[in-house]
Amino acid sequence: MAASNPHLHQAGAIPYTVLDGEIRILLVTSRGSGRWLIPKGNIDPGLTPAQAAAKEAYEEAGIRGTITTDTPLGFFTSFKTLKSGKEKPVTIEVYALLVDKQLKRWPEVRQREACWMSANDAARAVKEPGLTQLLLRLKDILEGGDTPRPNIPSGDRIH
Repeated sequence: MAASNPHLHQAGAIPYTVLDGEIRILLVTSRGSGRWLIPKGNIDPGLTPAQAAAKEAYEEAGIRGTITTDTPLGFFTSFKTLKSGKEKPVTIEVYALLVDKQLKRWPEVRQREACWMSANDAARAVKEPGLTQLLLRLKDILEGGDTPRPNIPSGDRIH
């Protein structure tokens, strides 16, 4: 019998692009509380954390793109409320995802809101301090000019 792991490990993506010279980040709302966060979820068997992050970005935000590095941007810890009402710590491995396409339909389109915002606004919108740090870190990296930053066509959900 396998021991229960008291700590969950998930993967998440920070979907980004540059529009008119400004770094834009896509956040989604959680299904439960409606708070702003990045697309994230469990790492399915057979997927790497980077592949799982890209899959979550598609399922939760309708985003297709490219994970820009083999290594994660970083990690943050949060708490997941289980159906029992108990909270369980979760470590989220986060990857930067350069957006190629934003779809009009995706699996969770009716369950979440998605909103493009500046990196600073995204950092203020999230509740987890560790995620705030990663959003600002991505902004610093991108402003350093080391990562490709193409524009994507504006969609009806880009604010």
